[in-house]
Amino acid sequence: MPATTYTPTPSKPSVQLPDGACDTHVHVFGPGTQFPFAPERTFTPADAGKETLFALHRHLGVSRCVIVQSACHGFDNSAVEDAIAAGAGNYLGVALAPAHVTDSELSRLAVAGFRAVRFNFMRHLAGTPIEDVLALTPRLAAVGMHLQVHFESSLVHTLGKQLQASAVPVVIDHMGRVDARLGADHADFLGLLALLADNPQFHVKVSGIDRIDARPPYLHGKALARQLVERFPTQCLWGTDWPHPNHTHVPDDGQLVDALADIAATPALAQALLVDNPQRLYRFRAPA
Repeated sequence: MPATTYTPTPSKPSVQLPDGACDTHVHVFGPGTQFPFAPERTFTPADAGKETLFALHRHLGVSRCVIVQSACHGFDNSAVEDAIAAGAGNYLGVALAPAHVTDSELSRLAVAGFRAVRFNFMRHLAGTPIEDVLALTPRLAAVGMHLQVHFESSLVHTLGKQLQASAVPVVIDHMGRVDARLGADHADFLGLLALLADNPQFHVKVSGIDRIDARPPYLHGKALARQLVERFPTQCLWGTDWPHPNHTHVPDDGQLVDALADIAATPALAQALLVDNPQRLYRFRAPA
């Protein structure tokens, strides 16, 4: 039986999130009896369905959320679509789709509450040629969607440059998967900074402090996240990455929320990171 990658009893955070705070990066897995996993998946997670996610957000004080389709469900976005429909307007989604997805399916996804399509450029996940991804972006623009990318840190120097040709905003997952132990002067982190500085249509998720720095309390990860938030206050988004698939350890989601005291150290930065930037990019329709 697959091991659970999240704690069912996260600590209660001491940080009080602002009204409308958004967790922009989570997944839902199954339940497999209702939403089967893709036959071609590279991993099989334990069930982590919408009701567990909703309860977590109530516990953490999160008002809004963006659910990212997981590769274990492939191109069948039904589990995410079901959670969006149950989220009373406060949950939206990021889909997985092939680069040749039809315009009618893109339109259907947009109406259902999906705001982006994600592409992976990681060794453990199947990739799509960047030329095909870029060719899709004008069609994403036509339905009000943006592009989300997950890539190996070294690709910031090559893939990052190619993504400049995107016709829509580009969201980079998990701080570009840099190794936080190498510090802020490492070439990959400097490349990420340059990308954000050169093009305001690029955004970065300061999620995954626990992925780029595997040792709680994630001092190295928090330091890089703070630098991003302070230097690019309108281009950063935050997320827990619950339920933490393909991980080295089981993070405490309450601790991840408390890390925001160090990442967005002023009320203005917290408001931008957690409320204003997600609202502008994802366009939530209902009151939080």
